[in-house]
Amino acid sequence: MRRADRRRSIRAWAMYDWANSAFATAVMAGFFPIHFKQYWAAGMAASESTFWLGLANGAAGLMVAVMAPVLGAVADRCGAKKRLLLAFVGLGIVMTGGLFFAREGAWVAAMLLYALAAIGFSAGNVFYDALLTDVAAPGELDRVSALGYGLGYLGGGLLFALDVAAVTHPHWFGLAGTDAAVRAAFLSVALWWAAFSLPLIWRVRESAPAISPPILEAARAGVAELADTFHHVRRFRAVWLFLVAYWLYIDGVGTIARMALDYGLALGIDAGALIGALLLTQFVAFPAAIVFGRVGERYGPKAGILVGIGVYAGLCVWSLFMKDARDFWWLAGVSGLVMGGVQSLSRSLYARLIPRDKAGEFFGFYNMMGKFAAILGPVLMAVVSLASGSNRLAVLSVAVLFLAGGAVLWRVQVRSAAGG
Repeated sequence: MRRADRRRSIRAWAMYDWANSAFATAVMAGFFPIHFKQYWAAGMAASESTFWLGLANGAAGLMVAVMAPVLGAVADRCGAKKRLLLAFVGLGIVMTGGLFFAREGAWVAAMLLYALAAIGFSAGNVFYDALLTDVAAPGELDRVSALGYGLGYLGGGLLFALDVAAVTHPHWFGLAGTDAAVRAAFLSVALWWAAFSLPLIWRVRESAPAISPPILEAARAGVAELADTFHHVRRFRAVWLFLVAYWLYIDGVGTIARMALDYGLALGIDAGALIGALLLTQFVAFPAAIVFGRVGERYGPKAGILVGIGVYAGLCVWSLFMKDARDFWWLAGVSGLVMGGVQSLSRSLYARLIPRDKAGEFFGFYNMMGKFAAILGPVLMAVVSLASGSNRLAVLSVAVLFLAGGAVLWRVQVRSAAGG
């Protein structure tokens, strides 16, 4: 591929992060949990609505975790990473747009639409991550992966900021009220996701396998050879060591992201200030992820990840002394400095370790570990909180995940895997 064509392909690939991060930010982290309780499940006991919301998230995550390795193997066998990506993207976009039409009290429909959208989002990322090895040369992995994450934080943050403005001041946008503004936000995410996925569709070319069987035949073979997939992962010591480390520290990252607002509310911080801190995280993470990509190129992705893990562990200790919104904003800003870097360098380091011709298969396991993460951390926080009666000690306990993940990552020998 010519240099100019490769650059266009890289930019097109990275723009998909700009496209789909709107779902993660505005829908998953932002409006859906609140709107589900206050609009679709209005009148339902808070504990019951929390149960159904947790069930939707858990079921979607479990389904993707189980499917990911098989889907990745299928994509490798028949050169279908891009086709399968588009299929799941289509599912996510249509279901997200469908939330606009779910009326008040229709909590079952809203829950099903959200769960299917989350499956489309998460399963699509299996193939999006795997396409990294098709668009980037080995020496470009850190920078290109960081570019994707950086654009994702910026794009997701921009649309989220616009939607927050619409929800806060619906009359500015000609909307009838807050409920109409939130429903319009879901539609805006679907349109944004669809529009900015087009560059990937037009520009990214997938490497073709030597033999390309029909998808159904490849699916049967993929299911039959799932045990062989585990064998492939186990053949590479650095790969499975990294996956264990990744499971531990990314669980910590996910726990901080999911539980930070709850911790802020427990400290009595105003909800508006917490939303503002969430937006700050998005915009700080954009340039920080790009910088971390350069750090990875110069010093190696493993060193960059270890620095990020150390900062996260320090934040857990610092949380013991937080008092007000200003402290929370500092926490959000520092977290944003390392969050994108840890995620982007993890993806590029993993891409260095795996065989390039089995990227879909191996990234299926990578995404599976990501889905099974964010289980241990919240449980650990819940147990410590219940036993100690202290939210501060509960957050401090998450440092254990970062320290354990860093210790395992230290043992990973970074050498590129063979291509066979």
